[in-house]
Amino acid sequence: MYGIINRAIEDMVTASHGENAWMQIKAASGVQVDYFLSNEPYDDEMTYKLVAASSEVLQIPMSEVLSAFGEWWVLKTGREKYGGLMEAGGKNLQEFLLNLPMFHSRIMLFYPRLNPPEFRIGTITESSIEVHYYSTRKGLHHFVLGLLQGLAKMYHTPVTIQVLSMQSEPETHEIFQVNW
Repeated sequence: MYGIINRAIEDMVTASHGENAWMQIKAASGVQVDYFLSNEPYDDEMTYKLVAASSEVLQIPMSEVLSAFGEWWVLKTGREKYGGLMEAGGKNLQEFLLNLPMFHSRIMLFYPRLNPPEFRIGTITESSIEVHYYSTRKGLHHFVLGLLQGLAKMYHTPVTIQVLSMQSEPETHEIFQVNW
C-alpha cells in the first residue's frame, strides 16, 4: 500500500488519541519508519501491523479500528487529498456509489503502482444499491463498511448497510447493500 494509507492511520490515531499513543503503536508494531512518504509504496504487511498494534495499544477491537479508519479515509484524507475527485464523484450518495467503480482508475493516475480493489454495482432500487467489493487483500471488510458509512456522512444520508455475501477465496468478494 502507498504511504498515504499509513500516514492517514497515523493522522487518525494522533487526532483522537495523541502523539504518545502513535509512538506506542509504532513500537508495538515493530515498524521502524520515521516518516511515511505518501507517494511511496510500502509492504502491505506494514499496514496490517499498524492496524493490529492500534487495536492492541488502544484496546479497541480490530473491526472498530478498521471501521473508524474507513470513515476517516473518506471524511478527512479523501476530502483533503482528493477533494476535486470526491466532489466530482456525484451530487448525492447514490450518484457517488454509481461512479465508485471508476474512482480508482482516476486515483491510479497519481499512484501508478497501486493495486486497488475493484468495486462493481449490482442491483439498484429507489432506496438501495448493492456494492460489490473485490480485492486480493484479506481482512478489510470493516474498512469497507467504514468507507460506506463515511460516504453516507459526507452526503448527510442516513443509511443501513447489510452484508449480503462474503467470500475470501480465491480473492475477497463481498456484497454490501446500502439502504437509505
